[in-house]
Amino acid sequence: MTHAPFHPAARWAARTQFFCSGFIFATWGVHIPTVKAHYAIDEAGLGLAMLAAGFGALFGISRAGRWIGRFGAARMALVTGGVYALMIALLTHMPSYAGLLALLVAFGLTTSVFDVAINTEASQLERLDGRPLMSGMHGMFSLGGMAGAVSGGAALAAGLAPAWHLALVAGVMAVAVVAAARWMLPAALTASETPAGGAPRLSGSRRTALLVLGVLAALGLVAEGAMYDWSVLYLQQELGSPQQQAALAYASFSAAMAAARFGGDALRARLAPAPLLRASALLAAASMTLVLLTPSPWVALAGFAGVGIGFANVVPVLFAAAAQVPGVEPARGIAAVSAAAYLGFMAGPPVIGFLARASSLTAALAVVVLFAMALAVAAPRAARAAGGGARAPVPSAD
Repeated sequence: MTHAPFHPAARWAARTQFFCSGFIFATWGVHIPTVKAHYAIDEAGLGLAMLAAGFGALFGISRAGRWIGRFGAARMALVTGGVYALMIALLTHMPSYAGLLALLVAFGLTTSVFDVAINTEASQLERLDGRPLMSGMHGMFSLGGMAGAVSGGAALAAGLAPAWHLALVAGVMAVAVVAAARWMLPAALTASETPAGGAPRLSGSRRTALLVLGVLAALGLVAEGAMYDWSVLYLQQELGSPQQQAALAYASFSAAMAAARFGGDALRARLAPAPLLRASALLAAASMTLVLLTPSPWVALAGFAGVGIGFANVVPVLFAAAAQVPGVEPARGIAAVSAAAYLGFMAGPPVIGFLARASSLTAALAVVVLFAMALAVAAPRAARAAGGGARAPVPSAD
């Protein structure tokens, strides 16, 4: 007999949390120009503000495993997700630029712990439900990001004041996060007993396993961040596309990534992590090579879609692997790999910019091809780090 799903309500609660995370993140992205103008800062000041959020995120990740182990994923998602949502309303209400920096440190901290909490929830649901779910969860993040970007652009085009739009998003997202947290798994299933002195030190082999997964996640997110920040400029500057066509580069990449993530769980049910990760990375490398070699903007758009499909399941596969490292609590494993992933995501765009200044944007984006090839080569090592590279859980019969 096939086992029934463990808790359908918990699955939809987790999907809601991923959607909200993507929506809030996209809303922040839409209003970066608003923040720049409101506080009268230049690009350097804006870069420092983003760095403040990054430092907050790294601090949060360093504590997330311990907090989730003590209180459970649902409680931490409720607190950090709710605060994360409400803080978006404060972006244009800080009394000074220094106040904005402080807000963004807290913003980064809460979003990072929220991300680890909901990824921990997804990994536990995979184990309890007996089937792969992580890729679909990340697909909801991508869907939320697209919805947040589209609705934010529409709100600004309709003349809604930025402060009112931010307040509206904050209220709706906070209610959704808090309501969804009520249906997440009981704390007993995502928390763990932690000694009074803190989590025990990991053995050398476990640290090595998490390091391997973290480096690969960083490589994937360097490449993903490069697509978010540089794909539009590449089409416009290197291929001479008009602005309205160049804007399709980001849309092509992100839409393809979202679609591939929704189909990713079916692939994870049929393929072991190593061949799936290798095939995904090779597709991304080949697609990015096509982008860099073609003179046609329309062929390049198809290539960007291929890159999105290729990278779509890299993070879900690696996060799921981090939750399965033998002898490591899921929350702690995901937090460790998330820390490296955040570093890659933050470092990627500046690295591409530096290389572009030293040579050209075309040459700089070749880094995406190199990193994708590195992921393909290291795929078997990633699978071994997760305890043998077994494929994602599938429904069993008895």
